[in-house]
Amino acid sequence: MSTNPEMPATAPTTLEALGPVDEAALREAEKFIEAEEGAVNRMGGWIGQAIAAVAIAMSLFHLYAAYAIVPTQELRYGHVGFTLFLTFLLFPIAARFRDRIRWWDVILAIVSVGAIAYALLGGDDFTDRATMPDSQDWVVGMVFIVLLLEATRRSTGIVMPIVSVLFVAYALLGPHLPAPWTHRGYDLHRLVGHLYMTLEGIFGVAVDVSATLIILFTIYSAFLQHSGAGKFFIDFTLKLMGGKPNSAGRTVVLSSFLLGGPSGSGVATTVMIGSVAYPMMKKAGFSQNAAGGLLAAGGLGAILSPPVLGAAAFLIAEFLKISYLDVIWMATIPTILYYLSLLFMVELDAKKFGARPVEVLTQDTLGGLLRKYGFHFASLIAVVVFMLIGYSPMLSVFYAIVTAIVLSFLRKDTALVPRKMAQSLKDGSIQALSTATTCASAGIIVGVVTLTGLGLKFSSIVIEYAGGSLFLTAIYTALIVWVIGLAVPVTASYIICAVIAAPALTKLGVPDFAAHMFIFYYAVLSEVSPPTALSPFAAAAITGGDPYKTTLQSWKYTLPAFLVPFVFVLDPLGTAILMDQKDTWLEIVYMTLRTAVGLAALAAACQGWAVVRTTFVERGLLIVAGLLMVFPSLIGNAELVAAIGLVLAIAVIVVQRLKNGGRATATA
Repeated sequence: MSTNPEMPATAPTTLEALGPVDEAALREAEKFIEAEEGAVNRMGGWIGQAIAAVAIAMSLFHLYAAYAIVPTQELRYGHVGFTLFLTFLLFPIAARFRDRIRWWDVILAIVSVGAIAYALLGGDDFTDRATMPDSQDWVVGMVFIVLLLEATRRSTGIVMPIVSVLFVAYALLGPHLPAPWTHRGYDLHRLVGHLYMTLEGIFGVAVDVSATLIILFTIYSAFLQHSGAGKFFIDFTLKLMGGKPNSAGRTVVLSSFLLGGPSGSGVATTVMIGSVAYPMMKKAGFSQNAAGGLLAAGGLGAILSPPVLGAAAFLIAEFLKISYLDVIWMATIPTILYYLSLLFMVELDAKKFGARPVEVLTQDTLGGLLRKYGFHFASLIAVVVFMLIGYSPMLSVFYAIVTAIVLSFLRKDTALVPRKMAQSLKDGSIQALSTATTCASAGIIVGVVTLTGLGLKFSSIVIEYAGGSLFLTAIYTALIVWVIGLAVPVTASYIICAVIAAPALTKLGVPDFAAHMFIFYYAVLSEVSPPTALSPFAAAAITGGDPYKTTLQSWKYTLPAFLVPFVFVLDPLGTAILMDQKDTWLEIVYMTLRTAVGLAALAAACQGWAVVRTTFVERGLLIVAGLLMVFPSLIGNAELVAAIGLVLAIAVIVVQRLKNGGRATATA
């Protein structure tokens, strides 16, 4: 990013005058959404209508299950049955077969439904035979597992099926493995029975969350999308933030929060915002790589932002047996700190490079936009309100969907008429397919871990390597989660590490909720980490920047905020950031402010700019000051160490102001 700081403010202009993002760039960016969610067949005619009808039926089934009582086994098996049937028809065996459905797709779809029907029609006798399945159970179960792995490969790529097969191999080869990995071992019959015939394998916790919460929130997001909420959020942000040198960066940060909550997808949010905001960022003076880095960092916030967060957040509630509302509360302050960190970076960008103000003219004033479309905020608030008054998360999102539908009729252009309703129901289930197959395949991993006791073995090994040090154990755990996250989606990464890595932290005294939030945050890092950095790569496709330089820029923007998970693992008062009930409000406010100031110092160090450009020594002092405020308890008396960090940061600012004659000018 390089601009002339003496350049005068630009005149107000319309969004159209800024120029659209190139269509070819958008198509290229959408490939990264497909890399995350799979390449989908584009079917028309009666075949397309038939598939749409099945997708609508899937959404209606889950909406009914949210309102009425559906037995657990029927809900989970039914969810996976719908998922596999649609996946085989919508996701081709290879991208070149996207033009039409092949005969083998139809056969696989029918066989997968047959395997589900076999389980459901078996009744209680079926589950009772899980430890000793008969030959028919074994054959159907094996076929089903193979079909599931193929469906997962089609919708999310080859890595997750390979990881699942490796865990199966671990279960089979236990007696032949070297210590300390050895275990008694299980034959294929016993393993298939556990994975296919019980609610502790494929149809376990992950599928339960997918069937009860994840799909409902994707349906909710689809209704918001088709009612025009996304466009309103972007227009609202443009109008609210326009006319200042830092308005382009602020627009990306705020709009990513507003759009991220409902979407829960980092790549989709990056592409959606980038297609609108990049021309404005370019005019403000952002380089291609810097703009892409900020867009990806903003999109990453989609997975962290309440009230929806990413799919893995729903799993946290189920693993810990707490309410989803508790997860929302735990994520609130870390999300605020994440976006504060981004805002610090944006403000420093504007000063460092003399960004030009870009005021975008829209048809309505800010007040006019709120009067016409402000009702879109209501359903977002409704999700939390319904949970606060005692409704279950399923019922809360059900009523939030009803709220969104009813309020959409306040205006003709947003009304969810029957055609839009059908489209929303169809998109809601289709958008959940890749996550659903991931959760089902992750059930294989969870089933093997519980059967073999791998989680406890693995945690003991990690603690032994760390010499019992919590600090080193946290470092090793973060690296493990990060490496696994490079290969598999965020949801799968969280599930795998929640069962094999979280016990290492809890054994050393970390509260279970803090350990799971730590793993969740580092699983999210996969969105901005090469070689699978989908969000930065998608942003680079829009901006025309270099994908790897864009990834490095996104790392720069997100680095300060991703020190936060270490706070609630290593600091005795760190759980205050997660609003733990044992912490007082004074402790919560103190920890939040201390961490925020520390992140501001680290942001200045990352940017090499505070009041003016920092010297090497000043940059080093800011790094030390930031770390002392973020992690004071690692050295000694936390209050004293944090105070020293604050004094160092203030000293750097004072010196810079004196050196600059008290004026904060921006010189390149």
